[in-house]
Amino acid sequence: MLVRGRQFAGGSTGPAGQLLLALICGGYAAGAAVGWGSEKLALFMGDFGLSIAALIAAVSCFFYARRQDGRFRPAWLLFSFSSAMASAGNAVWGWYEVVLERPVPNPCLADLLFLCFAPPAIVGLLVLAKRPVTRAGWVCLGLDSWLIGGSLLTLSWSLALARTAQSQGEDITQAALSLAYPLLDIVLVSMVLALHFRKAAGSRPAVNTAIAALALTVLCDALFTSPLLRESYRSGQFLDAGWFAGSLLLAYAPWGVRRLPDPPDPDPAHEERQTRGAMPIAGSLGALTPYLAAAVCTLGILYNVTEGRKVDRFVVFTGCTVVLALVVRQGIMLVDNIALTHELAHKESHFRSLVQGSSDVIMIAAPSGILRYVSPAATGVYGREAEDLVGAELASIIHPDDLGRVVHEVRRFLATPPADEPTTRIECRFRSGTGDWLNVESTVNRHQGGLIFNSRDVTERVRLQAQLQHNAEHDPLTDLPNRALFTQRVRQALSGRRTTDPGTAVLFIDLDGFKAVNDRLGHQVGDELLILAAHRLQDSVRAGDTAARLGGDEFAAIVLGDGSGDQAAREFQVHEIADRLRLRLSQPYKIDGNDVRVAASIGVAFAEPGITPTDLMRNADLAMYRAKAGGKNRVEMYAPQMQADVVRRTELATRLRTALHDGEFALLHQPVVHLTSGRVSAVAAQARWRSAQGILFTPAEFLRGADDGDRTSELGRWLLEEAVKQAADRAGLGYSTPVSVRIPARRLLDKSLPLGSVEALLNRHGLPSGALMIELSDSDRAGLDELEHRLAALRRLGVRIALDGFGSGYAAINALRRLPVDVLKIDHGLVEGVVESGRLHKITAGLLRIASDLGLQSVAEGVDLPEQVTALRAMGCTHGQGMAFSGPLDEYRLRRALVAGSYPLPGTNALPVLAGTGGPGPVRRSRQPVSDRIPQPSLPPSRQPSMQPSLRSHSETPVPPT
Repeated sequence: MLVRGRQFAGGSTGPAGQLLLALICGGYAAGAAVGWGSEKLALFMGDFGLSIAALIAAVSCFFYARRQDGRFRPAWLLFSFSSAMASAGNAVWGWYEVVLERPVPNPCLADLLFLCFAPPAIVGLLVLAKRPVTRAGWVCLGLDSWLIGGSLLTLSWSLALARTAQSQGEDITQAALSLAYPLLDIVLVSMVLALHFRKAAGSRPAVNTAIAALALTVLCDALFTSPLLRESYRSGQFLDAGWFAGSLLLAYAPWGVRRLPDPPDPDPAHEERQTRGAMPIAGSLGALTPYLAAAVCTLGILYNVTEGRKVDRFVVFTGCTVVLALVVRQGIMLVDNIALTHELAHKESHFRSLVQGSSDVIMIAAPSGILRYVSPAATGVYGREAEDLVGAELASIIHPDDLGRVVHEVRRFLATPPADEPTTRIECRFRSGTGDWLNVESTVNRHQGGLIFNSRDVTERVRLQAQLQHNAEHDPLTDLPNRALFTQRVRQALSGRRTTDPGTAVLFIDLDGFKAVNDRLGHQVGDELLILAAHRLQDSVRAGDTAARLGGDEFAAIVLGDGSGDQAAREFQVHEIADRLRLRLSQPYKIDGNDVRVAASIGVAFAEPGITPTDLMRNADLAMYRAKAGGKNRVEMYAPQMQADVVRRTELATRLRTALHDGEFALLHQPVVHLTSGRVSAVAAQARWRSAQGILFTPAEFLRGADDGDRTSELGRWLLEEAVKQAADRAGLGYSTPVSVRIPARRLLDKSLPLGSVEALLNRHGLPSGALMIELSDSDRAGLDELEHRLAALRRLGVRIALDGFGSGYAAINALRRLPVDVLKIDHGLVEGVVESGRLHKITAGLLRIASDLGLQSVAEGVDLPEQVTALRAMGCTHGQGMAFSGPLDEYRLRRALVAGSYPLPGTNALPVLAGTGGPGPVRRSRQPVSDRIPQPSLPPSRQPSMQPSLRSHSETPVPPT
């Protein structure tokens, strides 16, 4: 029993306990039937045996009452006291018969103790009774008890009690005692019968067993008080077995049955509902109780009449009171029924108005599926009259695609116990009056073997959910699937029967030049371009394939495999599809009357057994970036080497982050030679990274891994400051040769290199005006207006400007027209073919004439052969830089080269020239040995010249002898 939140263990003893109880009672009954073998033992078992059994019942009920705190605790305490009185009465009876060996006096103390047995038991039964809710209920309980008790009293008086009262009439005490036993037993029987139909909600097998024990005791008392048995009764006879079994049954009641939780204090309203909704059989027997009582009274009177006796006044009086109680009881029931009828009518009207005025449609379907009732709300919800739906089959208005699911759910619901699932929820489509299908959500309840449907129209909600789901899975601009939905489609393509199909391919597409369209024509035109490109992409894929926009100008498509086993043919086929798609996306777009052009770089990756959607999409992305790096506007197929390159670049970028702080970078300089005199007119600063593993990386190698903008900016700041610092150190020693530093144009425009920082750097190291030249690279990727103002400010500081890579792009001509430039650096791509290709020869010659006409110096990059020197000099190129003169030099060898002053030129025997037009000024010469003429400053270990073969082969060129 659960008492105030804790478990009360009163568990069942099971069949073993019941068998033991039956054996003990059966043994006592057998012994009593044979007289126990001796008169003395019979007296002992009839007196002290009953006393011990009653004592066991008293102790059992007492300890059980102490272990619980529910509302039934007083009842068990009263049962314990009642059994204790019976035990004491039998003990007194045994004292006289067994110990004193004399007849029991009449009356004696035992009679008083036996009389005290019934009142506590009666009160205990009242405690177990269900408490009436109203005053009328209390009155009805009293009337029911009197109807039962009065009828039994009438019958008993007619049969035996009247004779008993007459035979004991001379002794008032004996007569009272003789009548007290049956009267109290009649009251106890009345309570037992009344409580059998009015058990409280907490009544459990323990209470039922206790009532049965008291009923057995009352039956034995009734037999004992009858004149036929009372005169011949002796202790130890078979009648004692009934009292013995009743006591042990009462002792067994609280412990021998399975305990269930006692309910909380009852709620009156709940009690009333439970009373009105009681089981039909119990309710019918309770209603018949008054008529049974009247029938018993009638039998008592008829018995006196048939025996020819004069009707006793007591019988007449008792019968009249029973009839009066019956009339009052019926009157109360009539008033109560009238009140219940009015209440039910009021509630029915109330609920009918609720049903008819509800916006939900309420339908009642018979077990056969025929609609028996449809509320008027169906007109507004379904667009169909309720009368038209009544009599129709429910299946006729459900969508055929939903019917099977609805039938399955209804059958499952009906097969489930109502206590486990009182209601269920079904969502399906109903046919409306216009023929459309409405999304309907129904709450289903059981009703007399059929079903009650409480339905509402949720079509708008379903549409909104579908729209929200669509928005969550599609790009708002192009209405193509977004990355989330595309990933899901790829996962579906790689599952099921397509798991082993290697023909499935994913295409990643990037629009080349889209950023320039946005910058030049605005974002509105860019959005129109994306929409048109999405339409072309959607029209180019098959019905079963998926095209998506991943974000920005990146698109993707999945091409499902055809199940063919020829992988090479499939790759060729998909490559053709991707190439046609590239051509389709690269065609001009007509926007606002203008032709807008972009190109498409496409990466293709094929599914492999066991590959995940993430890996497949990553492979396609890598192939797309390889296509962009390879020149754009092309299709690139994924190869495993691409992933290895990514890993290598990632590792390189990771090491690069710490290389600057660990001092692994060194600064080298490559001489810029005047092509007429051979004089060193400037030096170009270049960074080299010697990693901790001893590997020497060129800028082209480590800058490819330095895709981190912040890290690249940090490296650029180090290169500029280190070049200025070393140039200032050389100028202090008399080697006043200008130094050039390559800086991307976009970096000049960001906040990582403010104008004040360059001026502060020059002032801090005391570098003279004209000693720093900035080589401007990637000028076609920057805004020329802002760049023009920035370069003009740098020139006012004495910084010279060189346009790097001239001739490698069409935008360089525009930069030459707009930007304040002092030097043009001819791209090495033109220089390396200037001797072999007549076409390149003419192009280079034309560019040099432009530089000459503009009064600009020209520097040819990548001059590695003597023939190139001769050809460039003949075209009018003023300066050259390359392996024909020297590779990048460390500080020590650079100073030796500056001491030498010049390099020999092919096709001339002229001695090195020490001074020339446009040069930085005379270089000091001396005929002393080199070691005497070049000061040797103390350099840190990282700047000491290295004689490792790898460094010499990559970054050093021998200096010509002086």
